[in-house]
Amino acid sequence: MKAVLALVIIYVGTFFLVIQGASQNPVQAAPQGAAPSQANATPAPAPAIDPVKEADIRSLMELVGARDLVQDGETAAVEQAREKLLATVPNNEKGQTFVNTFATVYQKKFGVDQVTEQLVGIYDKHYTEDEIKGLLQFYGSPLGQKVAAEMPKINRETQAAIRTVSGKAAREALTEVKMQNPEIGQNARLGNGQGSGQGRWQQRRGQQAGQGQQPPQQAAQQQDPQ
Repeated sequence: MKAVLALVIIYVGTFFLVIQGASQNPVQAAPQGAAPSQANATPAPAPAIDPVKEADIRSLMELVGARDLVQDGETAAVEQAREKLLATVPNNEKGQTFVNTFATVYQKKFGVDQVTEQLVGIYDKHYTEDEIKGLLQFYGSPLGQKVAAEMPKINRETQAAIRTVSGKAAREALTEVKMQNPEIGQNARLGNGQGSGQGRWQQRRGQQAGQGQQPPQQAAQQQDPQ
């Protein structure tokens, strides 16, 4: 059972990493004055995995739908980025086209297979061969298959619940602190400081709904509260 719980933790952790890494992926420049050999140093190759264990890991990943999990993370990441961009580009057809083009290019550049390959090493690091075999046995059972099928849904609903509670707590906290410090907090806002941009985004969502179009995010996946 501990092994199952550990896999669930990795599942949720992987979801967070895909979203955060894909949506925030900063490009870090080499420090000034760094030697070329340091700035362009090649990462050390990962240690080789026992072929038998690797085969078992890949079988386990297929059973639990690891690739689908990564794909879910990629989808969530691009939609979050889309919302942020919509709040900063002009509220016209050119702005919408810019965001749509970004989403298309992003999806082409995001390597789902590459991330999935990296998961092999992650599973190898966290599980012994015997634990992998035990997980294979579990996920080969009817209950294990249900866990694998429901886990992505649970992840999404968990994220929605966190956003809902977090948003409510943030709004209430800001209101309380503003009352305590009205002069300092009168113009305080939550989020990225793009108040007018977010207004444009909310307006656009209303237009989409009026046209019968599904907004990119569900109600539970709204932006940070202002």
